[in-house]
Amino acid sequence: MAQTTTILVVDDHPIVRAGVRQLIKQIPSTTVEEAETGEEGYRLFQELYPDMVLLDITLPGIGGLEVLRRIRANREDAKVLMFSMHEDPVFASRAMQAGAKGYITKNNAADHLVEAIQKVLEGKIYLSADTAQQLAMLNIGVGTSALSDLSRRELEILRLLGEGKSMTDISEVLGISYKTVANNLTQIKNKLDISKTAELMRFAISHGISS
Repeated sequence: MAQTTTILVVDDHPIVRAGVRQLIKQIPSTTVEEAETGEEGYRLFQELYPDMVLLDITLPGIGGLEVLRRIRANREDAKVLMFSMHEDPVFASRAMQAGAKGYITKNNAADHLVEAIQKVLEGKIYLSADTAQQLAMLNIGVGTSALSDLSRRELEILRLLGEGKSMTDISEVLGISYKTVANNLTQIKNKLDISKTAELMRFAISHGISS
Protein backbone atom coordinates (compact mmCIF):
# COMPACT_ATOMS: atom_id res chain seq x y z
CA MET A 1 0.00 0.00 0.00
CA ALA A 2 1.38 3.41 -0.98
CA GLN A 3 2.49 5.67 1.85
CA THR A 4 0.26 8.71 2.34
CA THR A 5 1.83 12.13 1.83
CA THR A 6 0.54 14.86 4.14
CA ILE A 7 0.41 18.44 2.88
CA LEU A 8 -0.44 21.30 5.23
CA VAL A 9 -2.10 24.25 3.48
CA VAL A 10 -1.94 27.56 5.37
CA ASP A 11 -4.09 30.31 3.84
CA ASP A 12 -6.66 32.66 5.34
CA HIS A 13 -9.13 32.43 2.44
CA PRO A 14 -11.48 29.38 2.52
CA ILE A 15 -12.12 29.59 -1.24
CA VAL A 16 -8.38 29.46 -1.94
CA ARG A 17 -7.92 26.47 0.37
CA ALA A 18 -10.82 24.65 -1.33
CA GLY A 19 -9.32 25.30 -4.76
CA VAL A 20 -5.91 24.11 -3.63
CA ARG A 21 -7.43 20.96 -2.13
CA GLN A 22 -9.05 20.16 -5.49
CA LEU A 23 -5.74 20.61 -7.32
CA ILE A 24 -3.84 18.45 -4.81
CA LYS A 25 -6.34 15.62 -5.41
CA GLN A 26 -4.50 15.10 -8.71
CA ILE A 27 -1.49 13.84 -6.74
CA PRO A 28 -1.92 10.18 -5.69
CA SER A 29 -1.90 9.16 -2.02
CA THR A 30 -2.03 12.65 -0.56
CA THR A 31 -3.99 13.99 2.37
CA VAL A 32 -4.54 17.69 3.03
CA GLU A 33 -4.65 19.46 6.38
CA GLU A 34 -5.68 23.12 6.57
CA ALA A 35 -4.93 26.14 8.73
CA GLU A 36 -6.36 29.64 8.48
CA THR A 37 -3.74 31.63 10.41
CA GLY A 38 0.01 31.59 10.88
CA GLU A 39 -0.37 30.66 14.54
CA GLU A 40 -2.65 27.73 13.71
CA GLY A 41 -0.39 26.68 10.84
CA TYR A 42 2.70 26.52 13.04
CA ARG A 43 0.81 24.64 15.76
CA LEU A 44 -0.39 22.05 13.24
CA PHE A 45 3.11 21.76 11.82
CA GLN A 46 4.40 20.85 15.26
CA GLU A 47 1.58 18.34 15.79
CA LEU A 48 1.64 16.69 12.37
CA TYR A 49 5.14 17.18 10.97
CA PRO A 50 3.66 17.10 7.43
CA ASP A 51 5.68 16.09 4.39
CA MET A 52 5.23 19.57 2.96
CA VAL A 53 3.73 22.95 3.84
CA LEU A 54 2.04 25.23 1.29
CA LEU A 55 2.27 28.58 3.04
CA ASP A 56 0.63 31.87 2.10
CA ILE A 57 3.09 34.72 2.56
CA THR A 58 0.40 37.24 3.63
CA LEU A 59 -1.54 36.07 6.67
CA PRO A 60 -3.31 37.92 9.49
CA GLY A 61 -1.25 37.96 12.67
CA ILE A 62 2.14 36.38 12.15
CA GLY A 63 2.83 36.40 8.42
CA GLY A 64 4.14 33.64 6.22
CA LEU A 65 7.78 34.72 6.42
CA GLU A 66 7.70 34.58 10.22
CA VAL A 67 5.94 31.19 10.15
CA LEU A 68 8.60 29.97 7.73
CA ARG A 69 11.35 31.16 10.09
CA ARG A 70 9.75 29.28 13.01
CA ILE A 71 9.23 26.12 10.97
CA ARG A 72 12.85 26.14 9.82
CA ALA A 73 14.05 26.73 13.39
CA ASN A 74 11.98 23.73 14.48
CA ARG A 75 12.96 21.48 11.58
CA GLU A 76 15.71 22.64 9.27
CA ASP A 77 14.88 20.18 6.48
CA ALA A 78 11.17 21.13 6.33
CA LYS A 79 9.79 21.42 2.80
CA VAL A 80 7.91 24.70 2.49
CA LEU A 81 6.45 26.09 -0.73
CA MET A 82 5.50 29.76 -0.43
CA PHE A 83 2.23 30.74 -2.05
CA SER A 84 1.59 34.40 -2.75
CA MET A 85 -0.42 37.04 -4.57
CA HIS A 86 2.75 39.15 -4.78
CA GLU A 87 4.43 39.42 -8.18
CA ASP A 88 7.22 41.61 -6.73
CA PRO A 89 10.41 39.48 -6.77
CA VAL A 90 11.48 40.87 -3.40
CA PHE A 91 8.95 38.59 -1.68
CA ALA A 92 10.30 35.54 -3.52
CA SER A 93 13.85 36.61 -2.68
CA ARG A 94 13.13 36.96 1.05
CA ALA A 95 11.25 33.65 1.11
CA MET A 96 14.09 31.76 -0.57
CA GLN A 97 16.66 33.42 1.69
CA ALA A 98 14.59 32.29 4.69
CA GLY A 99 14.74 28.67 3.53
CA ALA A 100 11.65 28.12 1.38
CA LYS A 101 12.01 25.34 -1.19
CA GLY A 102 9.90 27.19 -3.74
CA TYR A 103 7.72 30.17 -4.52
CA ILE A 104 4.59 30.29 -6.66
CA THR A 105 2.17 33.15 -7.26
CA LYS A 106 -1.56 32.57 -7.00
CA ASN A 107 -1.91 33.72 -10.61
CA ASN A 108 0.11 30.67 -11.67
CA ALA A 109 -1.49 28.20 -9.28
CA ALA A 110 -4.11 26.70 -11.59
CA ASP A 111 -1.51 25.73 -14.19
CA HIS A 112 1.59 25.04 -12.10
CA LEU A 113 0.73 24.29 -8.46
CA VAL A 114 0.70 20.50 -8.85
CA GLU A 115 4.08 20.60 -10.61
CA ALA A 116 5.48 22.90 -7.90
CA ILE A 117 4.28 20.64 -5.07
CA GLN A 118 5.67 17.52 -6.73
CA LYS A 119 9.08 19.14 -7.23
CA VAL A 120 9.29 20.29 -3.63
CA LEU A 121 8.21 16.86 -2.37
CA GLU A 122 11.02 15.37 -4.46
CA GLY A 123 13.50 17.61 -2.67
CA LYS A 124 13.94 20.00 -5.57
CA ILE A 125 13.57 23.78 -5.75
CA TYR A 126 10.61 25.26 -7.60
CA LEU A 127 10.54 28.71 -9.17
CA SER A 128 8.56 29.64 -12.26
CA ALA A 129 10.65 30.81 -15.21
CA ASP A 130 9.33 34.35 -14.76
CA THR A 131 10.14 34.46 -11.06
CA ALA A 132 13.61 32.99 -11.61
CA GLN A 133 14.33 35.65 -14.23
CA GLN A 134 13.03 38.44 -11.98
CA LEU A 135 15.22 37.20 -9.12
CA ALA A 136 18.25 37.15 -11.38
CA MET A 137 17.52 40.73 -12.46
CA LEU A 138 17.02 41.77 -8.84
CA ASN A 139 20.35 40.24 -7.84
CA ILE A 140 22.23 42.27 -10.45
CA GLY A 141 20.34 45.44 -9.60
CA VAL A 142 18.24 45.72 -12.75
CA GLY A 143 14.65 46.90 -12.24
CA THR A 144 15.22 47.19 -8.51
CA SER A 145 12.04 47.20 -6.44
CA ALA A 146 11.38 49.91 -3.86
CA LEU A 147 11.28 47.06 -1.34
CA SER A 148 14.58 45.44 -2.29
CA ASP A 149 16.56 46.99 0.57
CA LEU A 150 14.17 45.75 3.25
CA SER A 151 15.05 42.71 5.32
CA ARG A 152 12.60 39.90 6.03
CA ARG A 153 11.76 41.36 9.45
CA GLU A 154 11.36 44.87 8.02
CA LEU A 155 8.94 43.57 5.39
CA GLU A 156 6.96 41.80 8.10
CA ILE A 157 6.79 44.94 10.26
CA LEU A 158 5.71 47.02 7.27
CA ARG A 159 2.97 44.48 6.47
CA LEU A 160 1.63 44.54 10.03
CA LEU A 161 1.75 48.33 10.08
CA GLY A 162 -0.33 48.38 6.90
CA GLU A 163 -2.92 46.21 8.67
CA GLY A 164 -3.34 48.97 11.24
CA LYS A 165 -1.30 47.31 13.98
CA SER A 166 0.30 49.60 16.57
CA MET A 167 3.96 49.29 17.51
CA THR A 168 2.90 47.52 20.71
CA ASP A 169 0.75 45.09 18.69
CA ILE A 170 3.65 44.39 16.32
CA SER A 171 6.06 43.71 19.18
CA GLU A 172 3.58 41.21 20.67
CA VAL A 173 2.87 39.46 17.34
CA LEU A 174 6.55 39.06 16.46
CA GLY A 175 7.77 38.43 20.01
CA ILE A 176 10.28 41.28 19.92
CA SER A 177 10.70 44.37 22.07
CA TYR A 178 8.96 47.68 21.44
CA LYS A 179 12.39 49.29 21.04
CA THR A 180 13.33 46.79 18.32
CA VAL A 181 10.13 47.60 16.44
CA ALA A 182 10.84 51.33 16.76
CA ASN A 183 14.41 50.89 15.51
CA ASN A 184 13.21 48.80 12.57
CA LEU A 185 10.59 51.40 11.67
CA THR A 186 13.29 54.07 11.61
CA GLN A 187 15.35 51.90 9.26
CA ILE A 188 12.34 51.29 7.01
CA LYS A 189 11.61 55.02 6.80
CA ASN A 190 15.23 55.74 5.92
CA LYS A 191 15.35 53.04 3.25
CA LEU A 192 12.06 54.08 1.64
CA ASP A 193 12.69 57.81 2.14
CA ILE A 194 9.41 58.19 4.03
CA SER A 195 9.26 60.41 7.09
CA LYS A 196 5.89 59.69 8.68
CA THR A 197 4.40 56.44 10.00
CA ALA A 198 1.02 57.25 8.41
CA GLU A 199 2.76 57.50 5.02
CA LEU A 200 4.36 54.10 5.65
CA MET A 201 0.91 52.64 6.27
CA ARG A 202 -0.35 54.07 2.98
CA PHE A 203 2.74 52.72 1.22
CA ALA A 204 2.11 49.21 2.58
CA ILE A 205 -1.51 49.29 1.45
CA SER A 206 -0.82 50.78 -2.00
CA HIS A 207 1.92 48.21 -2.69
CA GLY A 208 -0.33 45.29 -1.69
CA ILE A 209 1.93 44.28 1.18
CA SER A 210 -0.89 44.03 3.72
CA SER A 211 -3.72 41.51 3.59
